[in-house]
Amino acid sequence: MEGDIKKIKNFPEEVTEDGIKVYGETSYENQMAVMSHYLHNSGGNVSNERKKEIVDAIKAFLLRKKARQNLDKDDFSDEELLKVAESPLQFGLFDEFFKVPFPAPQNPKFTFIDLFAGIGGFRIALQNLGGKCVYSSEFDAKAQETYLANFGEMPFGDITKESTKSYIPEHFDILCGGFPCQAFSLAGRRLGFNDETRGTLFFEIEAILRKHQPKAFFLENVKGLAIHDKGRTLKTILEHLNDAGYDVVPPQILNAMDYGVPQHRERIYIIGFRKDLKINIDSFHYPEPTTTGDKRPKFRDVMEKQEVSVKYYLSTAYMETLIRHKARHEAAGHGFGYKIIDIDGVANAIVVGGMGRECNLLIDKRLTNFTPITHIKGEVNRDGIRKMTPREWARLQGFPDDFKIVVADASAYKQFGNAVAVPAIQATAEKELQMLNLI
Repeated sequence: MEGDIKKIKNFPEEVTEDGIKVYGETSYENQMAVMSHYLHNSGGNVSNERKKEIVDAIKAFLLRKKARQNLDKDDFSDEELLKVAESPLQFGLFDEFFKVPFPAPQNPKFTFIDLFAGIGGFRIALQNLGGKCVYSSEFDAKAQETYLANFGEMPFGDITKESTKSYIPEHFDILCGGFPCQAFSLAGRRLGFNDETRGTLFFEIEAILRKHQPKAFFLENVKGLAIHDKGRTLKTILEHLNDAGYDVVPPQILNAMDYGVPQHRERIYIIGFRKDLKINIDSFHYPEPTTTGDKRPKFRDVMEKQEVSVKYYLSTAYMETLIRHKARHEAAGHGFGYKIIDIDGVANAIVVGGMGRECNLLIDKRLTNFTPITHIKGEVNRDGIRKMTPREWARLQGFPDDFKIVVADASAYKQFGNAVAVPAIQATAEKELQMLNLI
């Protein structure tokens, strides 16, 4: 533990003089996760061994010069240090963990854990319904950074590690998880459970369900899961969930554009209730669409209100490349290639990798300064063709405008492309919680 304490003294710099990083698997994010989870759940039951670990981590934090200055002391005794470490919130030393856009509700109606948390789409949805997140886990370092900025909590890292799972509270109401979907995606190689890293992460969910037996779960994945391996993959998942002690509602594919966002995004939702609760799953109904026809939002509704940076506009050279690429695929009878959306319609699904951004180009002729601010070939096109901005992607997923984007554009696109559509998640979770009489 001594080595860990030495590391955490350097919080909150991302990279210290010793080369220690805050975020990611090569970091000391475990101590950050321990501290932030404890601070947000300080009233929970903590074993003596775990409490000592927490106090030691906070003591190390306090040894930094910055913390001493916050206490208006040049130094303090071991007794004073221990007193502060055991009751950190009383001394206001960790306000940065609470001055965030999305704090937990003061009087929660239920508790949940956020697995494969990404940037917290599930968390926003369930907090909106009155829930408190008591544990989060996310492997990606940049996603951890965004999550911490918005919720004041550092997610734990690799969920396959027993040490990571050991921090999951014994009791909670709902398990939420958008488990990795690449192994089942229509756009990928579709290896499913033969994918040794991504596909098998479902079994981490199963193990947690078996051990902790929450009242229910809510899982999300790409719609390709429904047909992967002629339906056998989904059948296997449902069998394992049943064996873990859950009555599973027949999965359903919902489209985000039916729930308040102008994005054609179909995802499969899997809901289950613990068997001993004897909930009649035949009486569970997925939410009816809330926006259809003329009431359906248009991309124009989430479009940036002001002129956007020239960096989002395509160069003439790149446009020529895209045109040739599309022509080759059309000649081969494929439908691949760039797409320009109608801003008075809905966007295509925002996705990571490949031509994810190029499948959602739009025409925006408000640009007044065509001077490039990045290195490009050719010049900025004069037809107004541009990529969407990260904020527009955030809105397409239903993230509020006060959601902080704290990473570079490339990471932001990845994060929102991998996120869940918040309004569709919230509408479905509300139905589930009503069945459990939790709201």
